[in-house]
Amino acid sequence: MSGLPNIQSIWLISEYNFNEIALQLFQFQAKYNAVYAQYLKLINKDPDSIEDYREIPFLPISFFKTHKVVSEPFVSEAVFESSSTTGSHTAKHNVKSLATYHQNCVKIIEDQIGPVSDYEILGLLPNYLERQNSSLVSMVKHLMDSNTQEDSFYLYNHDSLIQKIERSAKPILLFGVSFALLDFADKYASNKPFTIIETGGMKGRKTEITKAEVYKTLQASFPQATIRSEYGMTELLSQAYSDTSARYSCPPWMKVLARADNDPLSNKANGRTAALNIIDLANLHSCAFIAADDLGQVFPDGSFEVTGRMDHSDVRGCSLMVV
Repeated sequence: MSGLPNIQSIWLISEYNFNEIALQLFQFQAKYNAVYAQYLKLINKDPDSIEDYREIPFLPISFFKTHKVVSEPFVSEAVFESSSTTGSHTAKHNVKSLATYHQNCVKIIEDQIGPVSDYEILGLLPNYLERQNSSLVSMVKHLMDSNTQEDSFYLYNHDSLIQKIERSAKPILLFGVSFALLDFADKYASNKPFTIIETGGMKGRKTEITKAEVYKTLQASFPQATIRSEYGMTELLSQAYSDTSARYSCPPWMKVLARADNDPLSNKANGRTAALNIIDLANLHSCAFIAADDLGQVFPDGSFEVTGRMDHSDVRGCSLMVV
């Protein structure tokens, strides 16, 4: 279909043409994404009135749980699915090309840490491995495969994991969900230098604690480790990675904007409390403009912090589209 940017143009994006490409993709999705088009109509927003990416309305992320959010008909190579700790519906993201998703992931992480081939990739991702269709597992497995290494995922076998860390001849890059990393750090310690990529919250397994407390606990057990975090989700095909102070930065084709936490249609933060709107232009075939449920702070340089989650409440327009 005409009007749809390709992934190569997305990867070449810069501040100079971000607005142009974002508006091009917005006009395409406003026309061909049935769910997004209906939402825009219900909130009385004319796509032709939008002249800047900051004015683009963001689709509430909950629609990925109740609707098939796609911008054109296609046969999905994968359907990524979120975890659920409450028994509620899971979010689903239809992916047109797994190869493009994997290439996008590699471009982002190598910009942050250098060539993946320099590392041995490990995964401590129990809750993700215990279900199918995880975008995170798909990404980490691709990193392992691209290194032509054996799959190195660990459920609860911490003995084997610490042995692998201690004995590996290559630098270690360990992806781990927060609760599993904290369990691991409670049982073991190591002075071996390696890199930890912490990938998310407690998933109902432990009491939620701040990112600073997670880092402090991990650093106490692994004093020579470099600890960073990944910000990603089922509904996004791109990821943001943090520095060692837990402040995230985005690839050039992704932006995080602040909105008032009590008004999903706003484009301005309400004091210090802000909910996060996300533009991910790699979401070519779904929706690139998502109002997330996360709370945080966005800084002038475009970096951001995540401080919590919103309480679930109805979003204007959502109730009119319940299936």
